[in-house]
Formats: sequence, structure tokens, C-alpha cells
Amino acid sequence: MLDAVWPMLRWMLFRFDAETAHNLTFGPIGKAPDLMGRVLAPLRGRNPAQPIEVAGLTFRGPVGLAAGLDKNGVALPVWDALGFGFIEVGTVTAHPQPGNPRPRLFRLASERALINRLGFNNQGSEAMAERLRRRRERGRWPSIPVGVNVGKSKITPIEAAPDDYVTSVHRLRGLADYFTVNVSSPNTPGLRDLQSQEHLQKLLSPVVDAAAGTPVFLKLAPDLEEQDLVDAARLAEAAGVAGLIATNTTVQRDMLRDDPGHQGGLSGRPLYPLARAKIEHLLREVGARLPVIGVGGVERAEHVSSLLDVGCAAVQVYSSLIYEGPGLPARLHRQLRAAGR
Repeated sequence: MLDAVWPMLRWMLFRFDAETAHNLTFGPIGKAPDLMGRVLAPLRGRNPAQPIEVAGLTFRGPVGLAAGLDKNGVALPVWDALGFGFIEVGTVTAHPQPGNPRPRLFRLASERALINRLGFNNQGSEAMAERLRRRRERGRWPSIPVGVNVGKSKITPIEAAPDDYVTSVHRLRGLADYFTVNVSSPNTPGLRDLQSQEHLQKLLSPVVDAAAGTPVFLKLAPDLEEQDLVDAARLAEAAGVAGLIATNTTVQRDMLRDDPGHQGGLSGRPLYPLARAKIEHLLREVGARLPVIGVGGVERAEHVSSLLDVGCAAVQVYSSLIYEGPGLPARLHRQLRAAGR
């Protein structure tokens, strides 16, 4: 049902700029997420997802929602209803922040891609903690794991980054099912510097300690050189990180047929070859010891199967959801099951 109606809904939403369309969608969802979840669940179609274990967590299936779409954790019942195997919300920061000036989100429809320079616009980790706490206390927690992606506040100097991340983790501890340390977005000045050995050594151990047993993942950029990627992964392993998420958006543009000249992180179909190459290299070096969740341009069941075949524990989608619609997660799980996965 969702697959049938999405082309018309997409046509209507694509009449607006990308961020306006996002706000038009999230307005009703944010006001009544539980009701929206109950409405959508019977419309999604069959969802024969196969449970998997990743870092001690039980995912309903291998296809999860990547961070960036639900920045403030307002729509958890909707993602559960649509058939995702797990959810990641955020990026959230210790301080509320408006993000970068608009326009800051762009569709490249012919490429089935997005460029964003949102800059971690969010209500802050204290507001998210209160929202998640109310949901847990009322017995309305989703039936699937919910991770929180944590980033550095723009106003926080890079040398104080560990305290900034730890503040958010302390607030959300006992509420999130896992944490993701985001040091790989290109849209906060200096953030990607935290992927260096010097800064990661100071950052990861305090975050793992603050999480107090809640699994912590590290999300890495596709623009790192292969050796830097492996070095970051090995340092994460030594710090007690439970797994890796690869990759974030890219600042590269050579994979586009026509570069529109927008600054920010590129996601969607053109990212897949680059992300896959970096994921494969990472898996060859550390995949036997750390689970890797693959993300970047995943839009078809063949992409999911391919990444699982090379060793990914699970995958995440975001941009493809914008183009393929809300029926995507259940459809991918159906296609995977039909293929014997």
C-alpha cells in the first residue's frame, strides 16, 4: 500500500524545497507519533525480517534507519511501524543549536542524492533525554533497539570535545540502547579533526566509560585515507568501542554527473561505490574483531545482500528512503527473505 501511494506523495513533496518538505512531513508526525505508527503499520505490507545479533543487541532485521533524519527522536513509533530492524536518531549535541543558515539541504533528484550542510540542528541532548524518558516510563518504547548519534556542539572548542560528548552520554545513559560517536560529519567546523589518532585517544575512552556498558559505535567518514580509517578503527577497538558505522557523507563530488556547487555532505546513490570500497577495506582489516554497520547509498536489496556478504553485520538507509518512500524497509526485508537471507 505504501509503495503504491508514494509516487504521488513524493511528487507533491518534491514541489517544495527539501527542508520545507521535511518539515511538512515531520510536523504531523511529531505531534502524534504513536497514532501515526498505528496508522502506518497495517499499510507497510509483510515484513519477514530475520533477527540478528549485533554488539549484544537484537535487531529485528538487518536494515536500520541511519542518523540524520529524526534528529530529535520524535518519531520512534513510526520507524518501528515501517519495519526497520533498528533505529538511530540524532545527531544530538550537548547544547541546543539552530544549525547553519538556510538553504542547507538540497535534492539532486536525477542522481537520487542529497547534499546537506545542516550543521547538527537539534534541540539538545537534555531535551532528547526528557523525550525518551517519558516514552520509556509510559511503556511506549519501540520493539527494536534505538541508538542515539552524538556530536560535538559548534560552540565547544575541539580540545573540550570529550567533555561535550560525555555530557550528552551521561544525560542519555539508560535511555538509549546504543550510542554512536559522530566525528565524521563535514558540516561542523573542525569536527572531522577528531578522527585523528591524537583526538580519538582522548575522546573514545571517556565516552565508553560514561556509557557504562551501553554499546558505543564509532562513525567514520569515507574521505579518510584507507590507513587512517584502519588506524581509527584499531584505536576504537582498544578503547572498548563495540562496533563501527561506515560511512558518513562525503565532500567529494567527482562521482556526480553534474556538480551543483553546493557545499556539504553528499549522500545517496552516487556515494555507494566509494562507501563500499572503504567498508570492504575496513572489513578486511578489523571486521573479524569489530562488527561494521554499512551505510552510504544503500537503496536496493542487492546492495544490502552485497554488504552482508562481504561481512557487514547490518546496514542503514537514509537518502534512499526519501526517494523510495516509507515502504522501503519492509520491502527490503521481503526481498532479502525471498533471496534466502
